[in-house]
Amino acid sequence: MLSITRKNMLQRIQTVYMILAALAIGALYVWFPFIPDPAGVAIMDRSEPLIFGLIFVSIALAIISILSFKKRQLQFVLNRLNIISNFVLLGVFVYRSLTLSGETLVSEKGIGVLLPIISIVFLVLANKAIKRDEDLVKSVDRLR
Repeated sequence: MLSITRKNMLQRIQTVYMILAALAIGALYVWFPFIPDPAGVAIMDRSEPLIFGLIFVSIALAIISILSFKKRQLQFVLNRLNIISNFVLLGVFVYRSLTLSGETLVSEKGIGVLLPIISIVFLVLANKAIKRDEDLVKSVDRLR
Protein backbone atom coordinates (compact mmCIF):
# COMPACT_ATOMS: atom_id res chain seq x y z
CA MET A 1 0.00 0.00 0.00
CA LEU A 2 1.28 3.44 -0.87
CA SER A 3 1.82 5.97 1.84
CA ILE A 4 -0.09 9.24 1.70
CA THR A 5 2.89 11.26 0.46
CA ARG A 6 3.73 8.83 -2.34
CA LYS A 7 0.09 8.72 -3.32
CA ASN A 8 0.06 12.53 -3.48
CA MET A 9 3.24 12.45 -5.55
CA LEU A 10 1.54 10.29 -8.16
CA GLN A 11 -1.49 12.57 -8.25
CA ARG A 12 0.49 15.63 -9.27
CA ILE A 13 0.42 16.44 -12.96
CA GLN A 14 4.10 17.40 -13.07
CA THR A 15 5.00 13.84 -12.05
CA VAL A 16 3.08 12.55 -15.07
CA TYR A 17 4.86 15.04 -17.32
CA MET A 18 8.27 14.04 -15.97
CA ILE A 19 7.48 10.34 -16.42
CA LEU A 20 6.45 11.02 -20.03
CA ALA A 21 9.67 12.96 -20.61
CA ALA A 22 11.75 10.08 -19.23
CA LEU A 23 9.81 7.60 -21.37
CA ALA A 24 10.39 9.70 -24.49
CA ILE A 25 14.14 9.70 -23.92
CA GLY A 26 14.04 6.01 -23.02
CA ALA A 27 12.25 5.37 -26.31
CA LEU A 28 14.99 7.33 -28.03
CA TYR A 29 17.56 4.92 -26.65
CA VAL A 30 15.53 1.87 -27.69
CA TRP A 31 14.68 3.10 -31.18
CA PHE A 32 17.86 5.03 -31.88
CA PRO A 33 18.96 4.26 -35.41
CA PHE A 34 22.32 3.00 -36.45
CA ILE A 35 23.28 5.36 -39.25
CA PRO A 36 26.18 4.16 -41.39
CA ASP A 37 27.98 6.08 -44.10
CA PRO A 38 28.23 4.56 -47.59
CA ALA A 39 31.33 2.61 -46.52
CA GLY A 40 29.41 1.00 -43.65
CA VAL A 41 31.16 2.90 -40.86
CA ALA A 42 28.83 4.11 -38.09
CA ILE A 43 28.18 7.84 -38.11
CA MET A 44 25.67 7.81 -35.26
CA ASP A 45 25.08 4.96 -32.84
CA ARG A 46 23.52 4.80 -29.40
CA SER A 47 26.63 3.18 -27.95
CA GLU A 48 28.66 6.29 -28.77
CA PRO A 49 29.82 7.77 -25.42
CA LEU A 50 28.51 11.30 -26.04
CA ILE A 51 25.04 10.20 -27.14
CA PHE A 52 24.77 7.46 -24.50
CA GLY A 53 25.94 9.86 -21.78
CA LEU A 54 23.42 12.55 -22.71
CA ILE A 55 20.56 10.04 -22.87
CA PHE A 56 21.60 8.57 -19.50
CA VAL A 57 21.91 12.02 -17.88
CA SER A 58 18.49 13.01 -19.16
CA ILE A 59 16.79 9.87 -17.85
CA ALA A 60 18.65 10.09 -14.52
CA LEU A 61 17.69 13.76 -14.02
CA ALA A 62 14.03 12.95 -14.72
CA ILE A 63 14.02 10.08 -12.21
CA ILE A 64 15.80 12.12 -9.54
CA SER A 65 13.36 14.97 -10.14
CA ILE A 66 10.38 12.64 -9.78
CA LEU A 67 11.73 11.23 -6.51
CA SER A 68 12.40 14.69 -5.03
CA PHE A 69 8.70 15.58 -5.05
CA LYS A 70 8.83 17.28 -1.65
CA LYS A 71 11.41 19.84 -2.81
CA ARG A 72 9.75 21.85 -5.55
CA GLN A 73 12.65 24.25 -6.09
CA LEU A 74 15.08 21.36 -6.56
CA GLN A 75 12.64 19.75 -8.98
CA PHE A 76 12.45 22.98 -10.95
CA VAL A 77 16.25 23.25 -11.18
CA LEU A 78 16.67 19.57 -12.13
CA ASN A 79 14.09 19.96 -14.88
CA ARG A 80 15.92 22.99 -16.23
CA LEU A 81 19.18 21.03 -16.27
CA ASN A 82 17.33 18.24 -18.04
CA ILE A 83 16.03 20.69 -20.65
CA ILE A 84 19.60 21.89 -21.24
CA SER A 85 20.87 18.32 -21.64
CA ASN A 86 18.05 17.62 -24.11
CA PHE A 87 18.98 20.72 -26.11
CA VAL A 88 22.61 19.55 -26.21
CA LEU A 89 21.43 16.11 -27.37
CA LEU A 90 19.26 17.78 -29.99
CA GLY A 91 22.24 19.86 -31.11
CA VAL A 92 24.39 16.74 -31.47
CA PHE A 93 21.69 15.10 -33.58
CA VAL A 94 21.26 18.13 -35.80
CA TYR A 95 25.01 18.57 -36.25
CA ARG A 96 25.52 14.92 -37.11
CA SER A 97 22.52 14.93 -39.45
CA LEU A 98 23.83 17.96 -41.30
CA THR A 99 27.23 16.36 -41.78
CA LEU A 100 25.69 13.26 -43.40
CA SER A 101 25.78 13.17 -47.15
CA GLY A 102 23.04 11.82 -49.35
CA GLU A 103 19.28 11.84 -49.21
CA THR A 104 18.71 8.13 -48.65
CA LEU A 105 18.92 8.45 -44.86
CA VAL A 106 16.38 11.25 -44.41
CA SER A 107 13.76 9.17 -42.62
CA GLU A 108 16.35 7.66 -40.29
CA LYS A 109 17.82 11.07 -39.47
CA GLY A 110 14.49 12.66 -38.54
CA ILE A 111 13.16 10.34 -35.83
CA GLY A 112 16.02 10.97 -33.39
CA VAL A 113 15.45 14.71 -33.47
CA LEU A 114 11.76 14.43 -32.64
CA LEU A 115 11.99 12.63 -29.29
CA PRO A 116 14.21 15.17 -27.44
CA ILE A 117 11.79 17.90 -28.57
CA ILE A 118 8.87 15.93 -27.10
CA SER A 119 10.82 15.49 -23.88
CA ILE A 120 11.57 19.22 -23.72
CA VAL A 121 7.87 20.02 -24.14
CA PHE A 122 6.92 17.69 -21.27
CA LEU A 123 9.64 19.16 -19.04
CA VAL A 124 8.44 22.70 -19.74
CA LEU A 125 4.88 21.65 -18.85
CA ALA A 126 6.18 20.05 -15.65
CA ASN A 127 8.02 23.25 -14.71
CA LYS A 128 4.85 25.28 -15.27
CA ALA A 129 2.93 22.93 -12.96
CA ILE A 130 5.70 23.12 -10.33
CA LYS A 131 5.62 26.93 -10.50
CA ARG A 132 1.85 26.86 -10.11
CA ASP A 133 2.19 24.67 -6.99
CA GLU A 134 4.88 26.95 -5.58
CA ASP A 135 2.72 30.04 -6.16
CA LEU A 136 -0.21 28.31 -4.46
CA VAL A 137 1.90 27.47 -1.41
CA LYS A 138 3.21 31.04 -1.23
CA SER A 139 -0.30 32.49 -1.41
CA VAL A 140 -1.46 30.21 1.40
CA ASP A 141 1.55 31.26 3.49
CA ARG A 142 0.62 34.91 2.99
CA LEU A 143 -2.82 34.28 4.37
CA ARG A 144 -1.49 32.85 7.61
